[in-house]
Amino acid sequence: MGAWSNIWTVAKRELAGYFDSPVAYVFIVIFLLLAGFFTFTFGAFFERGEASLTAFFMWMPWLFLFLVPAVGMRLWSEERRSGTMELLLTLPITAWQAIVGKFLASWLFLAIALALTFPVWLTVNLLGDPDNGVIVAGYVGSLLLAGTYLAISSATSALTRNQVVSFILSVVICLLLVLVGFPPVTDLVARWAPTWLVEGVASFSVLTHFDGFQKGVLDLRDLVFFGSAIGFALFVTGVVLRSLRAG
Repeated sequence: MGAWSNIWTVAKRELAGYFDSPVAYVFIVIFLLLAGFFTFTFGAFFERGEASLTAFFMWMPWLFLFLVPAVGMRLWSEERRSGTMELLLTLPITAWQAIVGKFLASWLFLAIALALTFPVWLTVNLLGDPDNGVIVAGYVGSLLLAGTYLAISSATSALTRNQVVSFILSVVICLLLVLVGFPPVTDLVARWAPTWLVEGVASFSVLTHFDGFQKGVLDLRDLVFFGSAIGFALFVTGVVLRSLRAG
């Protein structure tokens, strides 16, 4: 109970820190504008003539690719730059409690931003009779996708005190996780590589596992993939922070 109390204390502190700054509100506005723009313009929402949010969810891996690292880049880089990380790690909490607390705060912030896209959901319900179960699955997948990107950003943020470097590193890593399952890339590689190799590499792509959620399928393998990716990235964060503390 004490451990979760410490985690929640850190999470509340971090979440309050987001909304104490106008940057949080700017981020949410930018996210909502871009989500709407991609859905209704590039996604051809009305031209599709179908009651679904396919046009909305198909852009999430690309939209989060830049926006989530922008949120996560400050998780530990700012602590290192300002010298407050040493203070944080000397508090009566363990390193993993601090890591999980800061991660949960940022993930909750992203969940709030995602929840504010509800007008898109209302729109499709007003215009037609969509399968809301599929839409819920899409939102669950989007949240897990955001959590994966965020955990990677947490690890890169711990590696450097420069937020820009952290941002670039996390974008590159997340982009690789997208491209290894991006159909144009896999089709190109399939021309010279054996099918089993292409499928094996594609299984590490967030696109491969996010696709099921878009179709309304909650597959245990997809849940395990995202959970494992988040857990591994947070583990790497812990390893980096322990090495810094030891140093």
